Amino acid sequence: QVQLIESGGGLVQPGDSLRLSCTASGGTFTRYNIAWFRQAPGKEREFVAYISWSGANKYYPDSVKGRFTTSRNNANAAAWLQMNTLSSEDSAVYYCAAKDRQHYHTYYDPGAYDYWGQGTQVTVSS
Repeated sequence: QVQLIESGGGLVQPGDSLRLSCTASGGTFTRYNIAWFRQAPGKEREFVAYISWSGANKYYPDSVKGRFTTSRNNANAAAWLQMNTLSSEDSAVYYCAAKDRQHYHTYYDPGAYDYWGQGTQVTVSS
């Protein structure tokens, strides 16, 4: 099974950019579709990005479309979430998650994912 580790979170100002990393180990990275979720205090876990195992398919919710971009490098077993024009509403713990591509799943449903990282805190504040 795959283990995921996120990094790259921090404290930034409104309008700034941040790039999160998700590093995988213990599995064949190309076996997995990867999604990014975030969770703010008192709120449900929210879908923010999805990238298929090959990188050919990407999806974003309207709340981040045009500001967030996800990518992956299968040779390095890593994925990234580039976040631009951040606002306070983007403050949350961000998680990457993996799902075996052989199993059909709803890409935006956190309950569909089997493997999760520990999360990385993103705080946007002036």
